[in-house]
Amino acid sequence: MTVWEAILVVIAGVFAGGINTVVGSGTLVTFPVLLAVGYPPVVANVSNSLGLVPGSLSGAWGYREELKGQADRVKRLLPASILGGVVGAILLVTLPDEAFTAIVPVLIVVALVLVVIQPWLNRKLSHRRNDNDGGVLLWFGVFAAGIYGGYFGAAQGVLVMGLMGVLVSEHLQRLNALKNVLTAFVNLVAGVMFIFIADVAWLAVLLLAVGSVVGGQIGAKIGRKLPPAVLRGVIVVVGVAAIVQLLVK
Repeated sequence: MTVWEAILVVIAGVFAGGINTVVGSGTLVTFPVLLAVGYPPVVANVSNSLGLVPGSLSGAWGYREELKGQADRVKRLLPASILGGVVGAILLVTLPDEAFTAIVPVLIVVALVLVVIQPWLNRKLSHRRNDNDGGVLLWFGVFAAGIYGGYFGAAQGVLVMGLMGVLVSEHLQRLNALKNVLTAFVNLVAGVMFIFIADVAWLAVLLLAVGSVVGGQIGAKIGRKLPPAVLRGVIVVVGVAAIVQLLVK
């Protein structure tokens, strides 16, 4: 990796840390960047998941005020996220590389659609939230989102927010804080497993970690002031770039 490529990876980490805190889908920025600097798809995905863990934790800490009073929700839903992350990580390292290369373009398309329709989805969710805490349906939904996050992760946060927005009666900013905790632990448990069972590009991990920690704090402090349309536009562009990069390999 050249110096300029290393700088590019750090910048991608900053953006991903911020966008993960505010919206989710930061992987759609960092994953194609790692592909572009020469890492194979599975190594890029594993290293990306591990490198973004510090940023996820940074973003969760930045939203600590919105987490107050949600300890019971965290205790109830966190096991679902952790178990899902474990299953997703196992699937990533047990399925053949060809399966990942075939599946991920489809997952990226799904993630891009979710990002694009998020404003419409949020408007619908604000009118459909129920007066309960999600129950068993939300637990299994978070578990399924954890599997997705452990396997690939792009737009994992959008999936979780969609589930909670429909099933939980709560302010969306507080749900976003909860989302940051759940997705952080999915990335953490998958990342820890990858250390022992997968090939990791440690330089990429370090560069992403540095960038994402900074980005997580930026996202928590000023992310809500940034034009959402601009952020979504960038995500769509890099997501399409990732699809092209995978298909031409």
